[in-house]
Amino acid sequence: MNAPIITIFVRHAADCKYKRDEFCRRCQCRKHLRWTLNGKQFRRQAGTRSWADAEQAKRAVEDQLSGKPVEAAPDAPRLIEEAVRLFNQDKAVQGVTPGVRARYKGELQSFQTYCESAGVITIQGVTRELLTGFVATWETKYSSQTQYSARARLGSFLRFCFESQWIARIPSMPRIVIDAAPTMPLSAGEFTALMDAANDTRLRAVLLLMRYSGLAIRDAVCLERSRVFQGANGLWRVVTSRQKAGTHVSVPLPEAVSAAILATANTEKFLFWDGRQAPNQFAAHWSDKVSRAFAAAGIADVCFMKSHRIRDTFAVDLLEKGVPLEEVSKLLGHESIRTTEKHYAKWVKGRQDRLDALVTGTWAA
Repeated sequence: MNAPIITIFVRHAADCKYKRDEFCRRCQCRKHLRWTLNGKQFRRQAGTRSWADAEQAKRAVEDQLSGKPVEAAPDAPRLIEEAVRLFNQDKAVQGVTPGVRARYKGELQSFQTYCESAGVITIQGVTRELLTGFVATWETKYSSQTQYSARARLGSFLRFCFESQWIARIPSMPRIVIDAAPTMPLSAGEFTALMDAANDTRLRAVLLLMRYSGLAIRDAVCLERSRVFQGANGLWRVVTSRQKAGTHVSVPLPEAVSAAILATANTEKFLFWDGRQAPNQFAAHWSDKVSRAFAAAGIADVCFMKSHRIRDTFAVDLLEKGVPLEEVSKLLGHESIRTTEKHYAKWVKGRQDRLDALVTGTWAA
């Protein structure tokens, strides 16, 4: 079959001085391809701003449409920008939840910006030294636990590049040691002091929502108003999906807590969020407010994530009152009970009671 004629054209940025010339070779605007086959016109991105690279993309499409086998050259330059775009696209095709994809997108955008500031624009130019410098920027921004997770996500991107044959090997990255102190639940007195120290009604509503639902702070402050409702049995509850894991969460709420939450609704759609600021930035803003309330309440703490102590309080309160670990895991929205067990096994009352009975049963009368 004869390959159709493929044309390279430019989609100019609004401020490009060559925007009237569709075939301009001098600007750095994005290049595209178009052709007609069986009476139908096709368009696709060339994936580059370079006319020379667009010519290569054009020849690759011509080879495919002519039936000629196409082999990717492992040493062909691949822009980091394009590699990131294809990786994010791959995650979407895999069905990865929007919240997780947002974290990948944000972290890889920071990585791309860092690389470009160091003069590196292709994935082949990424070295261990470059990765070390990038990881070092996390020290003042993230807890060691968050750094560990971010390292895993960056590693996933590099592995994708290796499997796509864009790089000959995966550059090694610095190890991250999780040294943050574990979060601990609040006592009843500490939570009361925290509520008293909260300087506005909306902050107190967020604290109540987290304490009685176990939601993480991002899920809590971005919660839609319709997610808190009274069921047919008269019981109030919050129903949502955790952004971090994408798992379903449904938790009963005390009526007084539901009333306090709904009374502070920010818009018709959301309780606290205005829908304009990025969710992660909005959650970070509220996390700072919670941290200031901890300080005002005089609650001594060395952990990085103050807000997580409220989630811990919800979980430990249930476990100490005999609620099975499996059920608490569902209420927390954990994907695996192993996650719940890792953090909360020592507070499982039923398990300790059985251990006590086994030990005391061995004692002589």
